[in-house]
Amino acid sequence: MVRIQLLVIYLVFLALTSSAQTTYQPAPENLAARKAFQDDKFGLFIHWGVYSILGDGEWAMNNRSIPVKDYERLATFFNPTEFDAKAWVSMAKNAGMKYITVTSKHHDGFAMYDSKVSDYDIMDRTPYKKDVLKALADECRAQGIKLFFYHSHLDWHHPDYYPRGRTGQNLGRPESGTFEKYLTYMDTQLTELLTNYGPIGGIWFDGWWDQTSKANGELIKPNIDWHLDRTYSLIHKLQPAALIGNNHHVTPLPGEDFQMFEKDLPGAKTTGFNVEQTISQLPLETCETMNGNWGFNIKDSRYKSAKELIRYLVKAAGNNANFLLNVGPMPNGKIQPEFVTTLAEMGQWMQQNGETVYGTRGGPISAHDWGVTTAKGNKVYVHIIDWPDRQLSLPALSGKIRSAKLFSDKSPVKISQSPEGVILTLAGAPSPDAIDTIIELEMAGETVKK
Repeated sequence: MVRIQLLVIYLVFLALTSSAQTTYQPAPENLAARKAFQDDKFGLFIHWGVYSILGDGEWAMNNRSIPVKDYERLATFFNPTEFDAKAWVSMAKNAGMKYITVTSKHHDGFAMYDSKVSDYDIMDRTPYKKDVLKALADECRAQGIKLFFYHSHLDWHHPDYYPRGRTGQNLGRPESGTFEKYLTYMDTQLTELLTNYGPIGGIWFDGWWDQTSKANGELIKPNIDWHLDRTYSLIHKLQPAALIGNNHHVTPLPGEDFQMFEKDLPGAKTTGFNVEQTISQLPLETCETMNGNWGFNIKDSRYKSAKELIRYLVKAAGNNANFLLNVGPMPNGKIQPEFVTTLAEMGQWMQQNGETVYGTRGGPISAHDWGVTTAKGNKVYVHIIDWPDRQLSLPALSGKIRSAKLFSDKSPVKISQSPEGVILTLAGAPSPDAIDTIIELEMAGETVKK
């Protein structure tokens, strides 16, 4: 009965929808949510699914060419009795994170919630038989943390995800299918997520790139019509404040509310993911892993230090972006102790220095080798990650600087300001072990927010 009701809701929506997202005008609550999202600056990414059992990352089904009928057996072993939503959300909150983005369905097609349009989910196929997204949604509300759902466009399991894309080949599926049926399935699952879990922060899409090819001088072009206008309209009608982002690696498309950069700062092209992206005027986000994998990988010990990750967070803020930092929980439901320890260390730093990150925008001085600037109100925070010496030369600032001091202990910093630039001089040599030396500049007027 619930399945029929959801399909009716979706079909009524299709009948009523006449305007595409090419004419999308964000609702007032959406614009407010965008600003709040920009203020949050720091979030937790969670990649978790039945693939964690294999301990080989979230792409194991594709990378190992595991046929659908064999991969389905993983669900019968998935029993995360150590999962504790309160512990997860508390860990994020203590780390200074303001939101969580969790995988509702990854590329393997397995739903980590109680879906009524398929039995390929955690309630119907596992011995655990509990809706982990419901538990997370309830706990996030209790602790004041926003919850976003990652949802994969591509699906290595569903028979109607056809024609095949660039991934998920040779998995034992029939070489036939109706893509429109798959899109209806996907939109109905999104309807479930947007109607059964209370107000959510938004939807974080991934996988659009699977159905693309290179053309016209190596530019990415879609091979099929995803009907994004229809899907985006559905989301915005069900929850106008919910933000839509799409990790498609191209400049934002109509109907999207924020722009993400995978494993790169905005504008950087070091990973090969973001080559065709230009920085938009939408809120920005960059995502990165704590080791080398998104999903749990038992062999991956390439752990990034708290110092490295804090510096990445600061650089993201200086580039006017949020930082979404990923963990891949273990199959028993616990998060690796290495991740827990590092997040606690980041939280301690944020307790002392969060004022220079939360609610800020990229500062008036663009990123340099020495660091970045952030700005809020009449304050400019100069985040110096790599001191050249006791003196730092900055480009000219349009406003007058009233005072300069170390943010850590409020001790004064000598300042020389002229039309040619600004020179900051420390009383003593900066500590070579400092994660980030922050100098607070108080300006005569409010700084320009990007």
